[in-house]
Amino acid sequence: MTDWATISSLATGAGTLVLAVATFASVRSANRSARVAELALEEQRRPVLVPSRMNDPDQKIMFVDGHWIHVSGSGAVAEHVDNVVYLAIGLRNVGAGIGVLQSWAIHPGRESTRTDHAVDGEFRALSRDLYIPAGDIGLWQGALRDPSDRMHGEIAAAVRRREPITIELLYTDQVGGQRTISRFVLTPVAEDRWLTSVNRHWYLDGSGPR
Repeated sequence: MTDWATISSLATGAGTLVLAVATFASVRSANRSARVAELALEEQRRPVLVPSRMNDPDQKIMFVDGHWIHVSGSGAVAEHVDNVVYLAIGLRNVGAGIGVLQSWAIHPGRESTRTDHAVDGEFRALSRDLYIPAGDIGLWQGALRDPSDRMHGEIAAAVRRREPITIELLYTDQVGGQRTISRFVLTPVAEDRWLTSVNRHWYLDGSGPR
């Protein structure tokens, strides 16, 4: 004799299982779609800073003490004047989002082979807001003013001896996310001229380019 109650119960259970599986698959698919959309939005906001191009226009900027400097395309400034070390780099943002400079670290010499970036305690906060528009040029500027600062003496000596200088810039997108560190090397090429190169980028909040 056919047990219709049992068959009905089994059919209901099977239907519930199929519905649960379909719901789970739908939720997973929705989560994947949301994550893809989130990553796409992040890429639309990601800044990537490199040296400005040779044919980019010269840029002029003033420090808080009234000292003016000019930076040519693909160039940098490293000056030791009145016991102050003035530094600047011409930048181009090749990313899709606005870059907001946050802090910087500096070392004498060319640290192009070092695989790790500077640690938190080595970074110095900027005294002004510096934004680099997407697809456009801008400047980073910094100064070493305290003679008791170890880097003041070492960088002043590097400027005087015309030796390379390594600067790491920490920057974010316009909402403070997607923290990135890019390493720039300033190389003297003439008596009063420095060229800039970039050799490494670190994405601190996600997978990096390598």
